[in-house]
Amino acid sequence: MTAKAKVLFICQHNSGRSQIAEAYLRKLYGDHFEIESAGFEPAEEINPLVVKVMKEDDIDLTDKNPRSVFELFKSGKLYDHVITVCHDSESRCPIFPGITKRWHWPFPDPSVAEGNESEKLEAVRKIRDMIKTWLVDPPEGTINFQSLMKS
Repeated sequence: MTAKAKVLFICQHNSGRSQIAEAYLRKLYGDHFEIESAGFEPAEEINPLVVKVMKEDDIDLTDKNPRSVFELFKSGKLYDHVITVCHDSESRCPIFPGITKRWHWPFPDPSVAEGNESEKLEAVRKIRDMIKTWLVDPPEGTINFQSLMKS
């Protein structure tokens, strides 16, 4: 049996986009990949709106904690794929030794959703659904997890 490919999702605070991507990749293809997420400036907690909308899809993030990408780097972790999921993170991404592929998937930030509670939840649902769709049916020229499982 070949080793599972190691995947790291990175965003600024590891409180929204990277957590959503990690959770969905684990739910969809977790038997085939080792998956983690981290942030450059980890928040104190996962965004409560993200926790709510993920529960709607039977994914519980209440016990998850944001982590530092630099702590993972300093501990010597190696990844086959590093995916930045916010607009400002690609240029700040540390170079992981042994990395084979880097990807940049910019998604809107759930923490800047505006409006009343229901409007904010709807905005975060849209972000959640964009990330899930990207994982299931990625645009051409980017990482395709279904193809990786076959290789």
